[in-house]
Amino acid sequence: MEPGNQTVTVHFFLSGFAFHGKMQLLFFTLIFIMFMATLIGNSLIIVITTMDPVLHTPMYYLLKNLALTEICYSLSIIPKMLTILLVESKVISFAACALQLSCVVLFVTCECFLLGAMAYDRQVAICHPLHYATMMNRDCCFRMAVGSWLAGVPVALGFTTWLFNLPFCGRNTVDHFFCDISPVLKMVCADTDLFELLIFIAVVMIVMIPFSLIAISYLRILHAVLQIPSAVGQRRALSTCAAHLVVVTLFYSTAGMAHLRPKSSLSSNMKKMVSLSYTVVTPMLNPIIYCLRNQEVKQRLRRCTGSRCLFFLHPS
Repeated sequence: MEPGNQTVTVHFFLSGFAFHGKMQLLFFTLIFIMFMATLIGNSLIIVITTMDPVLHTPMYYLLKNLALTEICYSLSIIPKMLTILLVESKVISFAACALQLSCVVLFVTCECFLLGAMAYDRQVAICHPLHYATMMNRDCCFRMAVGSWLAGVPVALGFTTWLFNLPFCGRNTVDHFFCDISPVLKMVCADTDLFELLIFIAVVMIVMIPFSLIAISYLRILHAVLQIPSAVGQRRALSTCAAHLVVVTLFYSTAGMAHLRPKSSLSSNMKKMVSLSYTVVTPMLNPIIYCLRNQEVKQRLRRCTGSRCLFFLHPS
């Protein structure tokens, strides 16, 4: 960044939402409730899958990492959003904006690759049940989880550093409720063709590599399920994939609505409302989906809750 611009652009203004008065307070309450539900629900999954030895399996190890990703993702966006709604403090420092953007890129990338890893886990469990323990051993799961977390690091650091070293020429209003790449890029007063091209390539790789793995995994799962002679066996095999499939559909459909539509097809405020679907709603729904669609999690949750209640009623 040029020295003159560096001294001028020391902070940004997040435009937030076009709500005022009671509507703004109502919206704040709704977002706050969903935020707390996200933290509690995902924390509960982490605690249950960590404490219960029965859930020490590859699927739940990856699910635990997904829950942690959702918590980190929510914490990087929602607290500032709530501040904007409650006290209308729309100022965010230059460094905080850069940090928020890099965290968003990191955690979204991590979630994409974790969903791909979870699809592969289900494929191995259904298509190669006799070799499942060998193929999805502890080291393999650890490498898949660490790889998912690290996949977004070079992308997040590289593009954030590049973007925030471009000249802004005094422009400092981010037309969003958080620092995302597109609204920040709109403030840049320089040629961004190369940056946009590389961002497009990175997004295609981040989205398509896991999505291809998911698609191939489910095609193989479907082929394996169709070989099962009994309808009961087919339903039982598919039931183990139901929660993951719902989460994948929810994640890709909401993110796709926000980023793959033509730029002029939605108003600014409508784009922000669509962005809420994958920044606030999806992280809240994921633990609910896994608890509702997964019998093992429901049983362990009831057992865990029951044992805690008995402890408080009869501590001796």
